[in-house]
Amino acid sequence: MVVWTDFERTTIQDIFSKIDYAVVGQAAFSRCLIVYPWTQRYFGQFGNLYNAAAIASNPKVAAHGKVIMEALEKAVKDMDNIKATYAELSALHSEKLQVDPDNFMLLGDCLTIVVASQLGKNFTAEVHAAFQKFLAVVVSSLRRQYY
Repeated sequence: MVVWTDFERTTIQDIFSKIDYAVVGQAAFSRCLIVYPWTQRYFGQFGNLYNAAAIASNPKVAAHGKVIMEALEKAVKDMDNIKATYAELSALHSEKLQVDPDNFMLLGDCLTIVVASQLGKNFTAEVHAAFQKFLAVVVSSLRRQYY
């Protein structure tokens, strides 16, 4: 079980209350597909992913980015039970979609970069640490079904 400090809990909730899910989701997911092109293999049905411009303007990428952010919101709303919250999603990604679990960490890194750019000077070292802890718990929960 993860123990959250009041600062961490408040910080995570504050971050998610300040960001636009559609903007941040699209930017983070696009960044992941561009920087780590092997992640594109799971999204063949998304159409043109041939270059950065195509990825950034792809409506399916934008829509999936928002879906990712909405899934993260579920973890924010139930920070004491993230593993149970993601049990079905973990099973889906491991058993049906067969996504490499390392990709969750890569997406988390891309999300951190985008959130940091959105929050600017308010993304302090302490805020960064809380956000990284949150993402580590999310990634661990998504990887749970793999083992």
